[in-house]
Amino acid sequence: MFQHPHKFLFKSIDKKGRYLHWDNLRHYTPPEGFTNEQWWAWTKINRLYNSKILKFVCKNGISFRFTKIDEIEEQTHWLDKNAAGIIKSSLAIDNSTGMRKSYILKSLIREATTSSQIEGATTTREVAKDMIMQDRAPKDTSEQMIFNNYHAMQFILENKNEELTLSMVLELHKILTTKTLEDENKAGVFRTVKDKEIYVADEPTNTVLHTPPSAKGLDKRMGNLCDFANTGGDGFIHPVLKAIILHFMLAYELPFVDGNGRTARALFYWSMIHEGYWLAEFISISQVIKRAQAKYGKAFLYTETDGNDLTYFILHQLDVIKKAITELHEYLSERTQRIQAAQNILHGATLKKELNLRQLSLLHHALTNPNFIYNINQYQKNYAIAYDTARKDLLQMSDELSFLRKLKDGRTFVFLSPTDLKERIEKQKNN
Repeated sequence: MFQHPHKFLFKSIDKKGRYLHWDNLRHYTPPEGFTNEQWWAWTKINRLYNSKILKFVCKNGISFRFTKIDEIEEQTHWLDKNAAGIIKSSLAIDNSTGMRKSYILKSLIREATTSSQIEGATTTREVAKDMIMQDRAPKDTSEQMIFNNYHAMQFILENKNEELTLSMVLELHKILTTKTLEDENKAGVFRTVKDKEIYVADEPTNTVLHTPPSAKGLDKRMGNLCDFANTGGDGFIHPVLKAIILHFMLAYELPFVDGNGRTARALFYWSMIHEGYWLAEFISISQVIKRAQAKYGKAFLYTETDGNDLTYFILHQLDVIKKAITELHEYLSERTQRIQAAQNILHGATLKKELNLRQLSLLHHALTNPNFIYNINQYQKNYAIAYDTARKDLLQMSDELSFLRKLKDGRTFVFLSPTDLKERIEKQKNN
């Protein structure tokens, strides 16, 4: 079979390993003897030769594909080791003490807040945390969006072992958009041909960047997407890539009148956790995306403007996931160091009972936050433990060890971190 010699001169990536879109490649110096247009043409031929076509059809027979390049193989291999394996620190996530539930809670709040902020919510994470921890009703639309997103993430964890169905997608959207839509009847309902035209536009110029496929046939296409989520379609697709593609395709279809971005990111989480990447429970991709939202939007745009080449979006999301997991490892390492620091401070102290990891974490916090007030309800929710367990933890810290000052607050107690906590710990050592 004849092979054109130029085919071997060009690769899917440039000399620096970058998967360039024409928007960027046209500004670089092409290989000697070629124009930028020729360079681009042969690059495209190489990409098509090494691409995997996704079989499900979205619009007018148009299919999507991605190019099998080394960077994708390397990134998915890294994720296999770091998102589905054993956590690096033995103290970081401990089922027996409620630490694991505590980290999940923090992650849910962080993801709920930043995912909603990407869609326009203005409430800060601290306000959102107080609302969720105190079971307070949302005060405005921004808080409602975060409240909904938090419960949507809980819904995902509860249904992580189920296969994806249209009813699940609709229920997820309903949870995400309750009390936030102009027409409440559109929560958990696919858009129809009777709904006003929906599109994605550049806000400063109002330039239309993406118009989704017609609402006609949407049920069937979304059904095909659910089948893809459950099986991967024709042939093997790495589970992480499948989750990323699911994220993109829902955002491409824009099946709802609003809330599509939040739903797309939520389905990514479901897919990752469903496939056994349990560390996804603890990360926030929206937190990473929010720092560079323009890159997120450009990854969508490059895919659609280059013949539906998903490689751009896949590479962007692999980088986002890796950053989120790396930040989680760093956070857990820091928390472990804090616990170990508290243990070191207590070394040599004669205690009636060893402190558990929750109490050690609180002790370190109390040492660096004098006059901080702890209450039983918030401590209970923070670690997702029973009220009596939280009460016993704090009473031991105050009554038995004098590491906290117990104060009356109405019918209950609150606990104050004393300014002389270091001296109190030293006193335990000298007993």
